[in-house]
Amino acid sequence: MYILNASFPQNISVVHPEYFFSSGLSGIPYSSYYYMFLFFIYIVAVIGNSIVLLIIAIDQSLHSPKYIGVFHLALADIGETNALIPNMMKTFLFESQYISYNACLANMFFVYFFNTIQCVSLVVLAFDRFVAICLPLRYHAIVNNAVMCSVFSIMWMLSTFLVGLTVSLVTQLSFCKSNEIQSYFCDHGPVYRMACNDNSVNSFMAKLNTAVYFAAPLIIFMSYLCIFFALSKITTWEGRIKALKTCVSHLLLVGVCFLPIICTYIAAIMLSLSPNVRVISTSLAYAVPPMLNPMIYVLNTAEVKNFIQTVIKKKSASIDQGISD
Repeated sequence: MYILNASFPQNISVVHPEYFFSSGLSGIPYSSYYYMFLFFIYIVAVIGNSIVLLIIAIDQSLHSPKYIGVFHLALADIGETNALIPNMMKTFLFESQYISYNACLANMFFVYFFNTIQCVSLVVLAFDRFVAICLPLRYHAIVNNAVMCSVFSIMWMLSTFLVGLTVSLVTQLSFCKSNEIQSYFCDHGPVYRMACNDNSVNSFMAKLNTAVYFAAPLIIFMSYLCIFFALSKITTWEGRIKALKTCVSHLLLVGVCFLPIICTYIAAIMLSLSPNVRVISTSLAYAVPPMLNPMIYVLNTAEVKNFIQTVIKKKSASIDQGISD
């Protein structure tokens, strides 16, 4: 336990430490291999999502409501990856587990903000699939580029407000006992629980954010109940399978994003997880989805595969032409 014994900037009864100590992985042999694996995840996630962003920006045929959602999801993946993994890599490269107070709050904001945008993007994409299958004749009237851009603008503003309020309330807490965060990043829960003054408002915000997070898969689940009900009315199996194929990529994204976190929460409630097990499981649950998401869309989306094949054919043709000349 790290006891605060330095001088602190004080504002009446509020005491802020100059830095926090992130415990991260402690006492695990060969933990360097895990950090190397995280670095691999980081490189693949950044490159993969950057390619997805570039493809959507270049290909005019992908300027559609569905791919506006995919574009925002890729942005959120890049943002969360950059907010999370470089901070963990700093521990491995520089053997420094200290982070300044303001840097800690910034880290907390960006991790939670981009994670919220991920959830919002998946909910909006579920709505897109719901309207496309359940209300096909009204799809273009309900879902269009202008509507999707407006929805995401509102969601980005609401996410900024909710996460910003959650983080700003941390500044009202006094930390007069310990500055050791039992996590691998500036996690809101471990931080506010260290406070030695009233943290009831922070506890309420933590529960509100958790409720909002778990509302996302619930909304998606209800959307797919309606979708499966609509599919049951299609007379032919060929028609059902054809409609269902348009949902496969989204269902895989939802599973990759939510199942690891939900399983980790359930395991933490039912079992007594050691701090290192909790750190590894939650860090993987946050870090792996941004790496897999672009792979899912490249491998399971015909439009993206067609664009890549067209680019490759053009490059091959130009190379062949250059050789013949």
